[in-house]
Amino acid sequence: MFPSYWGNFVIESSRTHMTITDYTNEAIDLLKHLIATPSTSRDEERAADVMQQRMESYGLTTHRIKNNVWTIGPDYDSHRPTILLNAHIDTVKAVSSWTRDPFQPSVEDGKLFGLGSNDCGGGLCSLLQVFRFLTSKVQSYNLIYLASAEEEVSGKDGISLALPELPSIDVAIVGEPTGMQPAIAEKGLMVLDMTAHGKSGHAARNEGVNAIYEALPDIEWVRDYKFQNVSEYLGPVKMTVTVINAGTQHNVIPDECRMLIDVRTNEKYTNEEVFDIICRHVHSDLHAHSFRLQPSHISSDHPLVRRCVDMGMTPYGSPTLSDQALMSFPSFKLGPGESSRSHSADEFIRISEIGDAVGKYIQLLDGAAV
Repeated sequence: MFPSYWGNFVIESSRTHMTITDYTNEAIDLLKHLIATPSTSRDEERAADVMQQRMESYGLTTHRIKNNVWTIGPDYDSHRPTILLNAHIDTVKAVSSWTRDPFQPSVEDGKLFGLGSNDCGGGLCSLLQVFRFLTSKVQSYNLIYLASAEEEVSGKDGISLALPELPSIDVAIVGEPTGMQPAIAEKGLMVLDMTAHGKSGHAARNEGVNAIYEALPDIEWVRDYKFQNVSEYLGPVKMTVTVINAGTQHNVIPDECRMLIDVRTNEKYTNEEVFDIICRHVHSDLHAHSFRLQPSHISSDHPLVRRCVDMGMTPYGSPTLSDQALMSFPSFKLGPGESSRSHSADEFIRISEIGDAVGKYIQLLDGAAV
């Protein structure tokens, strides 16, 4: 149904004369430079410099705010729909169980090792090469490429700082590692403070009100409550009490019990709606750290999702959070690598996965309707 882009052949266009192998090699070379440039969240300036310099070396006009770098296709027309290609440049900190230097890129048995190689350097570098190819030809849509910062911490100086500076977006592809299968739904996140109150007293006498005991019915409700609306791709809303703090010493009845609740929302609810439901059922005081990390979903009937399916891909729902949570427009995750490798020691991506991603992205987007 779609043209084939596999193999080491010349891709003809008005502005380029490169093969899939050429683009893949460019992506791998850039990824090696990024691995060698430490870029933990909120400390991505050097990596942003690497991205900006490489983009400008390709003849692209760049824009930057803090450590977010983007470029807009040269034939931008406000009357056409716009696709955003996005991935993040920051990484988590290297865990202590690495057996190799996390900042020394090395290739062994077809695997490129290094911190951020899988999450999500493969998608970041592949999408940049795809942007180059797609903007070398006439398309029916505009294209924007954004390398964003602070994704791993959902920071205020990350994508939420950059998006207001961009033209209107109709749909986004986020290059997180999904095994090149489209994640068309993603759970949102809320962290809640729940506080039960009692009255202090001496533990040896029958006095006071134990705040721990006051908290028990609310803890049980959080454990047992089933939200009515269940997502086809994400399942039910999930709540978990993860931290409890109470008491000062063994012989004092605790007058306060403080808890943290991790809430993973599906696209059937907004975070605010879930918060209101919880408030109506618990007796403890409740406070949300933020409502900003919303669940996301794109229709399975969207033209790009349908095209993914026609290419043999299988849509699914992702339990892990990404910058999709901060996008107000339709989006889905699609990228090389596997989520299970993210944030792990001796992180790697397969060289073949990068080449496969470049080819599949081009097959998906070249000549696509939005």
